[in-house]
Amino acid sequence: MIPNRYADSVRLMVVAREVRDMPGVRGCEVAMGTAANLEALAVRGVEAPAAGPGDVVVAVSAPDGAGEDALRVAERHLSAPVIVDGSLASRAEQPPRSVPAAAVRLADANLALVSVPGEYAALVAHQALTRRLHVFLFSDHVTVEQEVELKRRAVRLGLLVMGPGCGTAMLGGIGLGFANVVRPGPVGIVAAAGTGAQEVACLVDAAGAGVSQIVGVGGRDLSAEVGGTMFRAGMRMLAGDDETETLVLVSKSPAPEVVRCLAAEVPAGKRVVAAFVGGAGAGAPFELHDTLEAAALAAAQAPLPVCAELERAVDARRARSAGRRLLGLFSGGSLAHEAVTILEAELGPVAGNVGHGDAVADGTGGHTVLDLGEEEYTRGRPHPMVDLDLRIAMLEHAAAGDDVGCVLLDVVLGHAAHPDPARELAPAVARIADGGATVLVRVCGTRADPQDADRQARTLREAGALVVPSNAAAARLAVRAVAEAAA
Repeated sequence: MIPNRYADSVRLMVVAREVRDMPGVRGCEVAMGTAANLEALAVRGVEAPAAGPGDVVVAVSAPDGAGEDALRVAERHLSAPVIVDGSLASRAEQPPRSVPAAAVRLADANLALVSVPGEYAALVAHQALTRRLHVFLFSDHVTVEQEVELKRRAVRLGLLVMGPGCGTAMLGGIGLGFANVVRPGPVGIVAAAGTGAQEVACLVDAAGAGVSQIVGVGGRDLSAEVGGTMFRAGMRMLAGDDETETLVLVSKSPAPEVVRCLAAEVPAGKRVVAAFVGGAGAGAPFELHDTLEAAALAAAQAPLPVCAELERAVDARRARSAGRRLLGLFSGGSLAHEAVTILEAELGPVAGNVGHGDAVADGTGGHTVLDLGEEEYTRGRPHPMVDLDLRIAMLEHAAAGDDVGCVLLDVVLGHAAHPDPARELAPAVARIADGGATVLVRVCGTRADPQDADRQARTLREAGALVVPSNAAAARLAVRAVAEAAA
């Protein structure tokens, strides 16, 4: 244990990988000593009863000599001083360690991005509101009661609290969290779904339109408990934005009573389109769609993509895929939900942690879709849009059998996401494709993203995958691949 040494999850992941690559090391886990992380480590046989949320726990599986060397390497990496522009940072250049200190350093700032362990997230967000700062609350594990209190206070102050668990926003052309580089334009997005917002923005961009702003609000905002507090605030903000002509509202199934409350926020003179994935929202006073794809294309006034060539490619593989099971491994929760909405309408209940079939933990059994961004898969490790190890291991496991006929994957690009996900996924994709399974991939990104969507798509095609123009189209093709009778 390294006491009183905070490091973010990405740095912890990098250190763990450095140690795992050392000779003789069989395994390594590096995590902050939060209650959730200690519980996850205990399942792996690691006990650290003295560790607290501000301590780093390093667990190494290796022979005595190699283990001691590994621990020294981990401590050296975690103790390394901050580097600024290639040189050692002075005390004055060290990053501030609190919101008040940061606000003093950046007196003109109007927004705080909060990404701290969930036990402290509400307190830090309140500190930001006290400084009259909008809040982008990336942290999760915040209670509903704390969320309601934060958002009601923000409304009184005329501020936004985007979150908790807010993955994506774009304000004034600046992306926050996981954000794609999209062209500017007249479509504004209010989203209770991070990858849902990304998929809509990328589809709007691909259709030749553009995006003005994205206001993320966190996945619980449209629940009955929270009451759509920030969703309505976001709609009001975009109603007053001269650059926004069309509003797209994005969410998984919202509470019906909250949908009715949104009617009062529909701005005069602006078009409103909603993607409530799963079909909820009947009676809403705006144009309603049950997929991200349909809402995005409606907002951009573009037709559905033509997939005739991809349909022929899927049909050519049906001798191997038809009648076998489907496996969906998603990094984006909204994309997983959209896929399940389409799959279950044709295939019946789908197992996993998203669909309505019997829950599974390891992707075995019948048709299965897993959202790997859920808490059961992210305890003690970074989000799967950053850390691909778990998904690669699941693909390798599937490739070792012969029961999987089709694999559905999302590859989500943009700032803060993995710098080259296709390169890391390609070997596992090639192995399962070589075994005869149809691999369908949605690359959610743009050419302007740091990873370059075209380059990512090319790498995956070379590995044997079929790259599809939307997540919904991928799900429709998956049905075609595994259905007993040809579509």
